[in-house]
Amino acid sequence: MSAPEPFSYPTRALSRQQPQNLLQRALGHRSFVLGAVLTILLIATALLSFVWTPGSAYEMDMDAALQPASSQHWLGTDAYGRDVVSLILIGARASIAVGLIAVGIGLCLGVALGLIAAARRGWVEEIIMRLADFTFAFPALLSAIMLTAVFGPGMVNAIIAIGIFNIPTFARITRASANAIWARDYVMAARACGQSHTTITLHHVLPNIASVLVVQATIQFALAILAEAALSYLGLGTQPPQPSWGRMLSEAQTLMFQAPLLAVWPGVAIALSVLGLNLLGDGLRDLLDPRLSRER
Repeated sequence: MSAPEPFSYPTRALSRQQPQNLLQRALGHRSFVLGAVLTILLIATALLSFVWTPGSAYEMDMDAALQPASSQHWLGTDAYGRDVVSLILIGARASIAVGLIAVGIGLCLGVALGLIAAARRGWVEEIIMRLADFTFAFPALLSAIMLTAVFGPGMVNAIIAIGIFNIPTFARITRASANAIWARDYVMAARACGQSHTTITLHHVLPNIASVLVVQATIQFALAILAEAALSYLGLGTQPPQPSWGRMLSEAQTLMFQAPLLAVWPGVAIALSVLGLNLLGDGLRDLLDPRLSRER
C-alpha cells in the first residue's frame, strides 16, 4: 500500500474570501464600522495625550478650581483646578494599558491551558477545568481587594487581578472550540498519519479557533476597561497623581450638586469605550464567521 498523501486541512471561510470582498462586507457592517470608529478614537485619544494636552493633568491650581467650560478649559476644571480634557486624555492611557496587559495575560495562559485540556483529555482536562472553576469563585474586584490587602493598591495589582480572572474565561472558550476541531475528520486523518498532539494543535486546531479568540479578546478588553474604572473608583486601581476615569468619577460624586458635569465626562468616556469594543467584537464575530451574518 502506498503512503497516504499529505493532508491539508480546510481553513475557515475567512481565508478563502478575497480581501476585497471582506473589506466590502466590513464597510457594510454597521456594528463593525461604529465599533471600529469608537475604538480608533479611544486609541487616538491615548496617543494624543503623549504629545499634547490643553492643560496640566498633574499640577493643582486651587484658584482655578471648578471653572466652567471656556476657551482655555474646554470642559472646565475639577476640584483641584486641573483641566478636565487633559485628565480624560491621559486617563485613556491607563484604561488601554490595563486592558492590553490583563487581556494578554488571560489570552496567553488561558489559551495554552485550554489547548492542553483539549489535546490531552482525561485527568489533565479535569484538573485544568476544575482549577478554572475555582478561579471563577474569585471575581476581579474580590481578587483586587485580596491583593490590595497584601501588597497595597495600585495599577499593577489591578492588572494582575483582572488578568487572573481572564485566564479561566479563555481556557473554557479555547477548550470548547478546540474539542469541536479535534472531532473533525481532517484532524482524525492527521492523527492517522502519525502527527503528534503538539503538531495537530499548532497546525490544525489553533488556526481554526483563532477567530473565536480574537472576538473574545475584544470583548474581554471592554470588560477590563470597565473593571479598571470600577477598581479605581473604589481606590484600588490607578493611584494619584496618575489620572484615571474611575477615580475622576469617585472624586466627582461629592460635587454632584456643584459641578455635575465632572461625573458626566468620564462616564461618557467609559461608556463609549466599552460600547465601541463590544460593537467591534460583535462585528468581528459576524465577519469572521459568515454563517452568523447569513442567519441575521
